[in-house]
Amino acid sequence: MGITRLSLIDFLQLSQSHPVLDVRSPAEYLHAHIPGALSFPLFSDEERKIVGTAYKQESKQVAIKWGLKFFGARMVEMVEEAEKIIGQYYENAGTAITTEKPNNIVLVHCWRGGMRSAGVAWLLDLYGWKVYTLAGGYKVYRNHVLQQFSKTYSFRMLGGCTGSGKTGIIQKLQQKGLPAIDLEKIASHKGSAFGNLGMPPQPSQEMFENLLAKELESFTSSTETTIPIWLEDESQRIGNINIPGNIFLQMRSSPLYFLDIPFEERLQQIIKDYGSFSAEQIIATIERIKKRLGGLETQQAIQHMEQQSQEACFRILLKYYDKYYLGSLHNLRPATAAAITQIPVKTVDVEGNVANLLAIAG
Repeated sequence: MGITRLSLIDFLQLSQSHPVLDVRSPAEYLHAHIPGALSFPLFSDEERKIVGTAYKQESKQVAIKWGLKFFGARMVEMVEEAEKIIGQYYENAGTAITTEKPNNIVLVHCWRGGMRSAGVAWLLDLYGWKVYTLAGGYKVYRNHVLQQFSKTYSFRMLGGCTGSGKTGIIQKLQQKGLPAIDLEKIASHKGSAFGNLGMPPQPSQEMFENLLAKELESFTSSTETTIPIWLEDESQRIGNINIPGNIFLQMRSSPLYFLDIPFEERLQQIIKDYGSFSAEQIIATIERIKKRLGGLETQQAIQHMEQQSQEACFRILLKYYDKYYLGSLHNLRPATAAAITQIPVKTVDVEGNVANLLAIAG
């Protein structure tokens, strides 16, 4: 059926409706990949090391021979695995796949768009798929990702002290079809020392950037980046992840809408959010912030948790986080930043507070 090399833009466009096979090694894929791509390694991690060493220390021809030894022995297995992966993709998309149908399309890429993707593309083409490869490979995609962070965006920041339900509001805005990015979701972390509780492992920094770039790009085009995008007011560091510098500077300079919710209401929300975790988990997290929390407050918070007095423990912690957030709110915003709009509300009510937010922000 033929193999066609595509530019990145055309490749990404086609990837919205057809499967993408990442033929790099499992470790490369695990570290970071194009969002939505499926792992389909030509070589195992050890095999890739052998081929790479042969290429550097001996010659290209020797490396190719090693590669063919690994590849040739698994051709049938790879075709059968591709049938399962590609078939499942189209089944999930609601489209049955056969070799006669025009939707029998697959996209393939490796690191540089070289021999690995060429080898897999040849095999799948031989078997009957219409194959598209990415010119320049994943490396070109990564350059594209980094370019997204040099653009100028129009952000609207959602602020509020801990327990204000900001993440729920961002998610509700998304459900309403409004431009909003849930930074904590793509970072797999809720932003505080307690942010990893109940969350899956964090992605690598590179994978976070790939996910963030995809979100940003979904609200922009090559000529238009001024559509207002809602973001939660975060520190630059979310767990082990860092928001790219230029994006964070724009966040700190953007209009901020601050939900002013009474302390006691937020305290009850914190108990609701974190009350189901064990005392051991909470105490271990308190220990990590004891230098900033202070010796006496740390001792009292741990004692309350050991005595199963959750409310008393969280009250100490919430006072600490309020002081920390309110201090950084003004200190880290440049003098040229847009004004902060206070939105007094009585309760942590996501639906109601979304309505209040949109009534004021427009």
